Amino acid sequence: MRTDSSPGTLPAREHLPAGDAGTPVLDVVIPVYNEEKDLQPCVLRLHEHLRRTFPYAFRITIADNASTDTTPLVSRRLEAEIPEVRAFRLEQKGRGRALRTVWSASDAPVLAYMDVDLSTDLNALLPLVAPLISGHSDLAIGSRLARSSRVVRGPKREFISRAYNLILRGSLQARFSDAQCGFKAIRRDVAQVLLPLVEDTGWFFDTEMLVIAERAGLRIHEVPVDWVDDPDSTVHIVRTATEDLKGVWRVGKALATGALPLDRIARPFGDDPRDRDVQDVPKGLARQLVGFCVVGGLSTLFYLLLYSVFRQFCGSQIANALALLVSAVANTAANRRLTFGVRGRGGAVRHQAQGLVVFGIGLALTSGSLAALDAATSDPAHSTELAVLIAANLAATVLRFLLFRAWVFPERDENPSRSTVVTTHTPSTTPSATPAYGTQQPYAPLPTRPTANHYATAPHTPYTPYNPQSSYTPQTPYTPQSPYDATVPSQQVWPTDTDPRNS
Repeated sequence: MRTDSSPGTLPAREHLPAGDAGTPVLDVVIPVYNEEKDLQPCVLRLHEHLRRTFPYAFRITIADNASTDTTPLVSRRLEAEIPEVRAFRLEQKGRGRALRTVWSASDAPVLAYMDVDLSTDLNALLPLVAPLISGHSDLAIGSRLARSSRVVRGPKREFISRAYNLILRGSLQARFSDAQCGFKAIRRDVAQVLLPLVEDTGWFFDTEMLVIAERAGLRIHEVPVDWVDDPDSTVHIVRTATEDLKGVWRVGKALATGALPLDRIARPFGDDPRDRDVQDVPKGLARQLVGFCVVGGLSTLFYLLLYSVFRQFCGSQIANALALLVSAVANTAANRRLTFGVRGRGGAVRHQAQGLVVFGIGLALTSGSLAALDAATSDPAHSTELAVLIAANLAATVLRFLLFRAWVFPERDENPSRSTVVTTHTPSTTPSATPAYGTQQPYAPLPTRPTANHYATAPHTPYTPYNPQSSYTPQTPYTPQSPYDATVPSQQVWPTDTDPRNS
């Protein structure tokens, strides 16, 4: 985790580092299947738009999903005529399979895809990828269901799209608005971690990827788009909807059983202000409040049970005192471990003694309230007594929590010598290529798009087909026993930090 030199400020994110000048910043993938008529107009229009509006080097990759018409010939002709176009051939169908294969082999730091029919207005492409280049977000999606989106499509597709997203929200607690819009982008370092966890190879691929990313705490940026339905679309709506519902059931089951290793990819990319130590900001207050309320409710039930048992052998006052004493000891022990996370036997006796003092203060507060009421009126109504007791118990509960938090179980800094915001670091004397923590290493400038003269003179390098033996190689072998048993390699995304707090 990087820290900032000015206390109280959030860490600034960096632009994505680019490699040498020949590496494109953006790789736009167009999955196609038997699109011999629409492919060439789509690629020419997209290429002209990127050449005119996109300020960095780019690439357009045609991912042919086992087409049986002349689509492969059109792809190779476009690759030969346009330097930024690459053709890729797969012998199996599946949009998810095509995206996984091409994205895994790409060297561009930002990866995107769009449908060949160009239903989405291309003016949304730069707003889609800009948050990924700047480092603000991890994934970006176009949304046809945003308030400011302008969409032209029939009522049948409108109903299916909204019903599908309602199913995602209700079953998988998805918060993104449009899962199936064919207009998405992802950072390459994020894709390398997420792709081994995505099982689907068809239309449910991007939905599964988005759900996993959202559950892992990654940031998803949504862009309102202008979208016009393609009446000649070859997508089989009923079959696609059925496969999507099967995917929702499979992913929901994996999330419910804990089969997805979300803890391995939780917040590994960029800085997170929740990981920073800031003065005067209490840690875990919400969790402690919930734990305190749960323990309090269980303690009340335990007290009533004890009182009923003791009342069989002694009077009401003695039974009440014994039940309160035992329940107070159990309440302190439960809050010690569950609410405030104190482990071990060290200080347990002192904590119990302090807990009894806190209990005595609360008892004195409630008893004093009743005594004050009796002094104020000789014959108070029963409803008045109940109101006074409820108010006194609420005040005693709040006071008990504050005393527990501040006196009985105070938060202690395990490393007092460390500053709350700025971490000092002494560089090692051993030479290393890793930059010292706290120093800002400038990134290489992003490669700019070559000019038209460069296109005329630069030799064209044929696109090398994807070879899984020579392309992306994880740091640990990927040999899953099931779709969710993959061991995800830890990825270092930003300049190497040596903060000892990072695990």
